[in-house]
Amino acid sequence: MARYDANNQEMKERIVSINRVSKTVKGGRVIKFSALVVVGDGSGKVGFGLGKAGEVPDAIRKGIEDAKKNMIQISLKGSTIPHEVIGKFGAARVLLKPAAPGTGVIAGGPVRAVVEAAGIKDIRTKAIRSNNPCNIVSATMQGLSVLRTAEEAAAIRGKTAKEKLG
Repeated sequence: MARYDANNQEMKERIVSINRVSKTVKGGRVIKFSALVVVGDGSGKVGFGLGKAGEVPDAIRKGIEDAKKNMIQISLKGSTIPHEVIGKFGAARVLLKPAAPGTGVIAGGPVRAVVEAAGIKDIRTKAIRSNNPCNIVSATMQGLSVLRTAEEAAAIRGKTAKEKLG
């Protein structure tokens, strides 16, 4: 599904997981749904959201709205990421490694949704420890948020990229 945001950019939406949850109350069971959704513009902007509602379409809509509120801009180096990083969230760890052009996206379900929505074409990843989709997506987002290009890292230290790289 592709929609347009306020700036008329096309947004890619990926549903990572839909979970049925039930709560036992005095009158019986109450069933609701939660949807984990990833939204990105395909050029370095990505976000994720969790929507909960009594019906699946409502949960997805709420998840998309939440994802658009929590978007971050990530640093890219061509079609891959600038350097290797391990994203951490809760028990989840996600290893993100840059790859040569033509490698493609080597990633599992939740990680693949995030990196494809962000517009990364070549990357190798490995989800370690946890297999909870919500924590895996959060760990991936945390890892992507700390990425810095050589120019950005040098600017923080008040140097040029050439000085930093040697």
